[in-house]
Amino acid sequence: QVQLVESGGGLVQPEGSLRLSCVASGTIFSRNDMRWYRQAPGKQRDLVASITTGGSTNYADSVKGRFTVSRDNAKNTVYLQMNSLKPEDTAVYYCNALDVVLGMSYWGKGTLVTVSS
Repeated sequence: QVQLVESGGGLVQPEGSLRLSCVASGTIFSRNDMRWYRQAPGKQRDLVASITTGGSTNYADSVKGRFTVSRDNAKNTVYLQMNSLKPEDTAVYYCNALDVVLGMSYWGKGTLVTVSS
């Protein structure tokens, strides 16, 4: 059974930083494209950042230059470094894995990030 467990969320002041982690188990991590999504209250879930099996990254325009996604295949972990946080970054952040061999997608349960003074 595939499990994705996010951690690192919390309350941070504007312009602060947080690093989210997502640990995967039950899957061959290196063959998964990994993505971070977020969902603010009353809004749809949006893609924030992605990293492919080959290490190529992509970002939503709203976070370019502030967020960095990375992965450590040896630790089965994907990270999201978030800098210069803004109140509008407040959301539940979800980790998603896409197994490119099986074509299966998996979700974590999310971690809440609140940016407020």
